[in-house]
Amino acid sequence: MKNVLQFIGSFHTGGSERQAVQLVRLLKEAGKFNVFLATLNREGALLEEVVKLGFNQIPEFSLTSFYDLNFAWQIKNCVKFLRENKIEIVQTHDFYTNIFGITAAKLAGVNCKIASKRETGGMRSKVQKTIEKKIFGLANAVVVNSKAVEKYLIDEGISAEKIELIYNGLDLKRLQPKLTDRKEILEKLDLPTGENFKFITLVANLRHDVKNQPMFLRAAQKVLQKFPNAHFVLAGEGELREGLENLARELRIAENTHFIGRCEIVPELLSVSFAGALTSFYEGFSNSILEYMAAKLPVVATDVGGASEAIIENETGFLVKSDDEEALATYLIELLEDEGKARMFGTTARKIAEEKFSLSAQISNVLELYERKSRKLSTDEHR
Repeated sequence: MKNVLQFIGSFHTGGSERQAVQLVRLLKEAGKFNVFLATLNREGALLEEVVKLGFNQIPEFSLTSFYDLNFAWQIKNCVKFLRENKIEIVQTHDFYTNIFGITAAKLAGVNCKIASKRETGGMRSKVQKTIEKKIFGLANAVVVNSKAVEKYLIDEGISAEKIELIYNGLDLKRLQPKLTDRKEILEKLDLPTGENFKFITLVANLRHDVKNQPMFLRAAQKVLQKFPNAHFVLAGEGELREGLENLARELRIAENTHFIGRCEIVPELLSVSFAGALTSFYEGFSNSILEYMAAKLPVVATDVGGASEAIIENETGFLVKSDDEEALATYLIELLEDEGKARMFGTTARKIAEEKFSLSAQISNVLELYERKSRKLSTDEHR
């Protein structure tokens, strides 16, 4: 069996990290490759999951900059690791591992180098985009998780032949809530327990302005004028929290707005939610949307990234223009006024999540990519 290395930035609970850890598990279960794992930062809640998979010794190549002696030293260490373990395929999963991992793989003479891109605009500086584009030139393939990201890369000058579309897989077992009692869940999340309260939830980090939580709060103010029993939950951690809490107070919606930090029981949170929202300026493909759909929630999201590839307009939810809180509020009110429609949307959303974003489809596509690229490179070598 060939040796494949998955290079993960860290084990914090971000979307890219969770998808990478999920892929590691699927590859181990498939049993067609010897799977290795490396990281830039051996910290985070997901570390426990990979340890349970048998990865007790995970090499860490800690970086302080791309432009210092430590970077060169860590590249040298990584090249040694790749050669000693006869790694034949390297897949990286985000901007930082793309730069570090593909560079090391090239220097180590690794045959098959696969980068990943899960975002469109709004996240990278001009210099970062230039560097990443050069790295994509070294890679044999660039995996994207939506047609929107594929188009973005083509517009940036990346060859369409190099891009591979593989949708995020949805682990429905992981998203099955362990707790089912509504009152118990609400108490655990420190949310109000009124029977008639409707919780509208946004799961997104509070570290980047690109997630645009102010749009969510401004829409909440409008919804509350008509539905005072609505409550708005923001699940995520980050340095923007204080400013957002101040905005909620300014809008006089603080009593109905709940900042719960990083949520360790997302399935339970979604099970007590009425609807899910996404307000980002930019996205690649939002894992939150898929999780809402798996939980049978109607979704109202900004029409960015791959949102339109998951949400069917007026069948599973609604799409709105970026930063249009009027439209977001209007559609949330429509769902609150017609709970039958909301339930119907949620049921359809769950069905689509099961059919289009299954784990079996994801791992099948990844295995086919590895085998196809390896076969082509082997053939090219012998010509």
